[in-house]
Amino acid sequence: MDLNNLCKQVCNIAKTAGAFIREEVDALKKDDVISKGLHNYVTYVDKKSEEMIVEKLKPLLPEAGFIVEEETISKKGKEYNWVVDPLDGTTNYIHSLPCFSVSIALMYKDEVILGVVYEVNRDECFYAVKGEGAYLNGAGINVSKTESIEDSLLATGFPYYDYSRLNNYMSLFAWFLRNTRGVRRFGSAAVDLAYVACGRFDGFFEYSLNAWDVAAGSLIVEEAGGKVSDFEGSNNYLFGKEIIATNNLIFNIFLRKLKDSFSA
Repeated sequence: MDLNNLCKQVCNIAKTAGAFIREEVDALKKDDVISKGLHNYVTYVDKKSEEMIVEKLKPLLPEAGFIVEEETISKKGKEYNWVVDPLDGTTNYIHSLPCFSVSIALMYKDEVILGVVYEVNRDECFYAVKGEGAYLNGAGINVSKTESIEDSLLATGFPYYDYSRLNNYMSLFAWFLRNTRGVRRFGSAAVDLAYVACGRFDGFFEYSLNAWDVAAGSLIVEEAGGKVSDFEGSNNYLFGKEIIATNNLIFNIFLRKLKDSFSA
């Protein structure tokens, strides 16, 4: 299998879906927004873009199954699986806030081997193949070289439905506010990870995420020279609903502070 050629095709698919998403943003009406749960929304744009992506991915790797957010297909493969978030940042999208993305990853068994994150508004396509480095619109990217927490700019996602760890989260959030250059919340975990990969952010943390939120972005961070783990420093970040991603230089202190806050 030529993963590099496959990655190029996936980038084109993400951009095609992104073009549709961009075209529909002004046409979206209040009645088009459906609640899937507490503070969790979906629109016809999410569903239609997922259908478009799935139909274009099927012939590229017929044996592959799908793990998708909007459940437009139910088919998990034995070895290969596409992991798709057709519109990461739906709440931003329905409010016309300019940060949302398309995220597509390919897993072989338990390992992500290809990842694409397309940020629609800035027309930025981040991508990586396992062992081949990370790229943004054709140019190689790397994580930052920031050596200290004090000089770091961080990203996070606020808890929006699972508040069971809110006090721990707020304690960590407050410490980071006092001891870093700042914390940003853009509303798309896939974009947050891509921005860690290219050095715009030095670190990112969030809990209650799903595999389709982080699969592509986590590979891109790793291929850009960064480190990714769950809150225990282990590898259960795809399906364990918690993730941190940083450059190598601040990872240990970042993880230690996170462990202290969430074990308190």
